[in-house]
Amino acid sequence: MSQQRILELRKILDRLAYEYYVLDKPSVSDQEYDRYYQELLKLEDEFPQYRDPNSITQRVGGVVLDAFEKVSHKRRMLSLDNAFNLEDLMAFDERVRQSVKNPEYVVELKMDGLAISLHYHNGRFVQAVTRGDGLVGEDVTNNVRTIASIPMHIDMEGDVEVRGEVIMPKKSFEALNEQRRNQGEEEFANPRNAAAGSIRQLDSRIAASRKLDAYLYYFEGAQQHAMHTHEEALEALEAMRIKVNPLRKVCKNMQEVWQFIQEMSERRNDLPYEIDGMVLKVNDLHAWDLLGTTAKAPRYAIAYKFPAEEVVTKLLDIVLSVGRTGRITPNAVLEPVRVAGTTVSAATLHNEDMIKEKDVRINDDVIIRKAGDIIPEVVRSLPERRNGTQGIYKFPQICPFCGSKLVRFADEAAHYCMNQDCPARIVRGMIHFASRDAMNIDTLGDKKIEFFHKQGFLNTIEDIYELSLHKEEILALEGFQEKSFQKMILAIEASKERPLEDLLFGLGIREVGKKAARVLAKTYGNIDDLMAAEEAELTAIKDIGVVTAQSIRAYFAEPKNKELIAHLKGFGLRMDTDKEVIKESIFTGKTVVLTGTLQYLKRNEAKALLERLGANVSGSVSKKTDLVIYGEASGSKLSKAKELGVATMDEEAFMKEVNANEKS
Repeated sequence: MSQQRILELRKILDRLAYEYYVLDKPSVSDQEYDRYYQELLKLEDEFPQYRDPNSITQRVGGVVLDAFEKVSHKRRMLSLDNAFNLEDLMAFDERVRQSVKNPEYVVELKMDGLAISLHYHNGRFVQAVTRGDGLVGEDVTNNVRTIASIPMHIDMEGDVEVRGEVIMPKKSFEALNEQRRNQGEEEFANPRNAAAGSIRQLDSRIAASRKLDAYLYYFEGAQQHAMHTHEEALEALEAMRIKVNPLRKVCKNMQEVWQFIQEMSERRNDLPYEIDGMVLKVNDLHAWDLLGTTAKAPRYAIAYKFPAEEVVTKLLDIVLSVGRTGRITPNAVLEPVRVAGTTVSAATLHNEDMIKEKDVRINDDVIIRKAGDIIPEVVRSLPERRNGTQGIYKFPQICPFCGSKLVRFADEAAHYCMNQDCPARIVRGMIHFASRDAMNIDTLGDKKIEFFHKQGFLNTIEDIYELSLHKEEILALEGFQEKSFQKMILAIEASKERPLEDLLFGLGIREVGKKAARVLAKTYGNIDDLMAAEEAELTAIKDIGVVTAQSIRAYFAEPKNKELIAHLKGFGLRMDTDKEVIKESIFTGKTVVLTGTLQYLKRNEAKALLERLGANVSGSVSKKTDLVIYGEASGSKLSKAKELGVATMDEEAFMKEVNANEKS
């Protein structure tokens, strides 16, 4: 009887959750829902043998993992080719019509989130996997269980795979960033990053607290279930109580497609979630097989990307920031304005020459946008709106933080503060050390480091590893609690296991970026051997030039830096690296250059992949270059390669080689 009632309650609560989170049409009051929920909770406590990880009571999370398991997709999760204007869409339509007579298109919103694959077995949710590189993703099942709009049970037998997007609604995003501001943590740049970061939390309780949502848009193997069109497949998902975006339209021609795109573009800012474009899919599923795919994208679908949103606001001031190397960056202080989903109040102006070139003045009305929908930038000023209160900005000659004279080198546009003890440089150095690409102390963001510096807790990199000594003082401050403090300390402890290349990058040695740090770590294996290396020895290493070698020698010759390394050793930081396993391939031992826009992989992913296959990835083309791999909109590098007779390979051929290597 108890088991029967538990199953009955779960069905009732699943239906009510669907009404509330998917249909937005609850049929019962909150009080009635709570009565059912509490009854189920009580019965599951009394009869633990009937507990189920898919029960609605488990949505709060509670599973903590050490790492995510890798999972191979049964069928590759492809990315989409992009269109940026009507002409691109017409060209796509023309290509489709060469194989398909009078095609219809389903036009859907392009959700700005994290691609996900959901798996059900005999109606029961069993697994969720991220897109990853399209071939292999990560098992994030425990976190996806916390998303209220994703059903744990569907009305279909057998194995069912559904793909879609995990998103963070605007309301959840704003609440999360407000919380992070209050805790002195770095804010997320946009809802997409926030969703991706949330779904990859090892503690499912954190994912649950972020109030994520999901929309599904692809029914894998729909034709095997007697469906003939993509719209029928979407309707079938809806019948299974799977959340599908109702803002879609079946269009008979490009005129209808473009009209719907314009309509959605106008409604974009009023939607409760972010979209960055629209997706067109041929409606006829049989045509999908006919059109096929490339190595990176389907030929039956394309993504239309909205133009970067530009808005007008007032430039209130220009303030300087100092980087870890002493580089001075002027930043525009803006009248807060919403751009591409977030409120923007600042934008970089890069350097003195940029300010002069754009004729940007304090009190100007300016047009701003987000480059790549992420980084705010000033596009141009509006001189026609000036009222006489504006004046030409004079770039300071003195560091506003330490009073030292600023220096501008003859071959650079930037100014520098040369004082190594400048407090701003010290803070930026600690921020860089703790950053994701360096020691990855994710609970120690920019604002928290700045705050701790003002409190006197952080004045050097070494101080990071002694923060635990300030526990009582930190917990006495407003907004700090035992749980968050312990989480921060655990992250600091975990950073001690980062390999040598991350430590070298984190130290902020001038001229040593991620690539040089990796090369140095691979060459020497441990920091002691690197510190003992002479300049001539360093310059003999491929990709380490004279300037970099001199900078490395100067850094390790400085007594203060030697003392820092000794202290970090004493704290137990790792001073060596993992031995890299190189897989033999046609790229092994070759110098390869990447150019153009890659559709299937991000540039850093392609670079890492090539390095694992034994290639040396360079940033410029020369006679020593063996191969240039190119994507869309390739420019001078591809042209130079052809002039020099360097071998070239398009991205599709590159991916075929990679896939062939993976199978071997």
